[in-house]
Amino acid sequence: MSTRFITPLDKYIASEFTRIFSVTIMGFPVLVFVIDLVDNLRKYQERKLTAEALALSYLYWIPDTLFMIMPAAVLFATVFSIGTFTRYSEITAAKASGISFYRFIAPILVMATCAMGLDLVFSEVAPPANAERLKLLAGTKNGANDDRYNFAFASDEGRVYRIYTLNVKGKEVNDIEIEERGGARRPGLLISAKRGDWNDKRGWRLQQGVLHVIPNETADIAISFDSIIDRRLKETPQELRTTERDPAEMRFAELTRFIKALERSGADVNTLKVERMLKIAIPVTCLIIALFGAPLATSSQRGGAAYGIAVSLATTVFFLVLIQLTKAIGGKGILPPETAAWIPNLLVGTFAIIMMARVRT
Repeated sequence: MSTRFITPLDKYIASEFTRIFSVTIMGFPVLVFVIDLVDNLRKYQERKLTAEALALSYLYWIPDTLFMIMPAAVLFATVFSIGTFTRYSEITAAKASGISFYRFIAPILVMATCAMGLDLVFSEVAPPANAERLKLLAGTKNGANDDRYNFAFASDEGRVYRIYTLNVKGKEVNDIEIEERGGARRPGLLISAKRGDWNDKRGWRLQQGVLHVIPNETADIAISFDSIIDRRLKETPQELRTTERDPAEMRFAELTRFIKALERSGADVNTLKVERMLKIAIPVTCLIIALFGAPLATSSQRGGAAYGIAVSLATTVFFLVLIQLTKAIGGKGILPPETAAWIPNLLVGTFAIIMMARVRT
């Protein structure tokens, strides 16, 4: 007797899950957008945003919204589909046919895994869309601020840059000083220049400045120059503007580089490290929340739709609160940031294991 890997029952369960999941994934963004519009309408009017710009900003916001609500959509689909199967005794019938509860929910876990993969895609698609949205909401197509003033930046090679003006769009700096401490075999350097311009091929060209070679504490050899190319000044204008960027605008790899740049400048990056790890932890939640919701949905056979909505909303709110606590705990260094980002999944996963072990199979 042969058994098929995918049975008609699997297709039925997966189709029921997909139907509820699709409705939820389409409805949640609309709800989020309506709430945002009601809360911020006056602010948008003060910025004189056109209806077209506002609509386009919500279009750009879709990937980020889907990234955040994907676990909630999986939970709703799991609770409502399992709840329906329970109310109509379909799970009981499956058990009577020799199909365990674990095997019964296998299609749901497969669909939750697919949702996890989709959410990982959204985590990479959302940042550039968020950047465009923030530009629109700022009332400018080119960004609210392409300049940075009077700041210091530490490179990964131990050099310190002091820059009075940085123009990212124009790819130029004004009044820059570069300090490089000497060692046992190398003299210290101090370069000051009136201005500098960036070229993607040659790097930075500094103009109208002085190069100081400092072999020891008492000597100083000064050399004036009209123009020099500093090969060790490798940071691009965008990298020098690191403190101006919003983490929501950066993909995982970009956020990693951003964090390293801020660490070299001595900034506190714990919260950013939590945000970076959440780009992975939140998609993984899709699978964990399905394991949590499946046995939870069988706990009441007569609750109906109201029960499913209440359970799903309560769990979603609880999870969102956990994420905010995670950011606070990781940001203050109470726990390592990367560990703190996984606290919600660890807690929900623990409850899921306990409930799965207690469910009647």
